[in-house]
Amino acid sequence: MTTSGARHVGNIASIITGTVQDVTREIGEWITDAIEMNEAAAAARRDAEELHEDGLADDLLADDADVSYDAEVEPSAGPAFVEAEVVEPGTGDLR
Repeated sequence: MTTSGARHVGNIASIITGTVQDVTREIGEWITDAIEMNEAAAAARRDAEELHEDGLADDLLADDADVSYDAEVEPSAGPAFVEAEVVEPGTGDLR
């Protein structure tokens, strides 16, 4: 009885330890992503400021670009599926 109880407690402790490890890893990756995005945004701001200071920012903007939005123009509805052919590997049929 004692051995069985100890085994179950050990299994439960292993499950909890693994779960805590997985949660900690996910939180760490999430924080790392946030830091990387913040650093990338800061680098983009610095690059934009340098372009603006050098007078190059205006050269990159197209004067004749159509950036307006027409709410009455809707994208055309295409087919709801894509037709595809399944080719088994190793048939020697190279396309």
